[in-house]
Amino acid sequence: MKVSIIGTGYVGLVAAAGFADHGNDVVCADIDQSKIDRLNKGEIPIFEPGLDVLVERNVKAGRLRFTSDNAVAARHGDVIFMAVGTPSASDGSADLSFLFQAAAEIGTHLDHFTVIVNKSTVPVGTAERVARIVGEQTKHDFVVASNPEFLKEGTAVDDFMRPDRVVIGTTDERARDRLRTLYKSFMRTNERIVFMDARSAEVTKYACNAYLATRVSFINDIANLCDLVGADVGMVRQGMGSDPRIGPKFLYPGVGYGGSCFPKDTRALINTAREHGMSMSLVAAAERINEAQKLVMVRKLRALVGDVAGKTFALWGLAFKPNTDDVREAPALRIARTLLNDGAKLRLHDPEAGPNFLETLGAKDGVELVDDMYDAVEGADGLLLVTEWRQYGNPDFSRLKATLREPILIDGRNQWDRVRLEDMGFRYAAIGR
Repeated sequence: MKVSIIGTGYVGLVAAAGFADHGNDVVCADIDQSKIDRLNKGEIPIFEPGLDVLVERNVKAGRLRFTSDNAVAARHGDVIFMAVGTPSASDGSADLSFLFQAAAEIGTHLDHFTVIVNKSTVPVGTAERVARIVGEQTKHDFVVASNPEFLKEGTAVDDFMRPDRVVIGTTDERARDRLRTLYKSFMRTNERIVFMDARSAEVTKYACNAYLATRVSFINDIANLCDLVGADVGMVRQGMGSDPRIGPKFLYPGVGYGGSCFPKDTRALINTAREHGMSMSLVAAAERINEAQKLVMVRKLRALVGDVAGKTFALWGLAFKPNTDDVREAPALRIARTLLNDGAKLRLHDPEAGPNFLETLGAKDGVELVDDMYDAVEGADGLLLVTEWRQYGNPDFSRLKATLREPILIDGRNQWDRVRLEDMGFRYAAIGR
């Protein structure tokens, strides 16, 4: 099938490579010429495990190509997926300007019946708005459907190639047949396509992310209670997770969620509810808890060292989660800005996200990004583990003890053994332990 993807971000590029790998003829478009130039040179503009191999294989096979001309994509695709950014506006709503701009350009160049699919995360009613915009630009027949993505950064390729479900929002039988055909090869043993109307599909995406975000905030609230009453949140989590009605996923306490989805989508859902006279108070509480949670490590550090001014601290992990270079809404940003504003100096390490982190943080005195995780600790007054990259899981603690000026460890992901480290002479703090 001929497929076009508008957008070369995490969703668009993974989808383009994934569809091409299943034998489809795919054009991937983006108005950012620099991104297209890099992709045409074989460079992947984002870090996502396995994506470089997938893109290279399908480009060489002639099934995947890139363009900055949306007209080419519009004329090519029997199915056109819209995978452009929908960032948060100042009021928390989703900014749909990129989506609507792309819709108008596609409509101008349609020359055959096409199924246009919103894969971007969008508020309820967006499919209808896109249909109006496209309809104003073309006399050719088309259908607009919703197909929200459920990819996790760091495992996005595997998530796309082996989806646990595919949600498709449309009541048009032609669109259903075309999209079922497109996804069928991804589900040879068990078809897991869930059909519904477009509005329900749009709400489903937000509801899933809001629920998972609420679980994260809930266990972080429980962890903070455990700190106050002398309980161990790790044991509490095991007890909760063993209940089949609850399960263990997204019950890992830490420094709060970040990234491109949970923060943006919870705000957009709250905004949608507000527009309809509803408070969405549970999701709003989850968001408030999450913002406060990002500073738990700073409070624990101050409890151990007092005034942080003039002291130097090492931060391990800058991305919002492991296996990505994405720093959008990363807890490390809030932690770093707070410590810098209080007069501390920082030495930073992350396997992939360092350059993006510095760019987002902005020009700051007292910040040093280093290539080696142990160099970051040299002479520091404490080490903060913010993101649980694998290489931080079992470091050489004897080397850390000898290298740190003060043997202070703040474990924001509950990765390390408190008893062992305290026996070694470290002053150790974690989340809810």
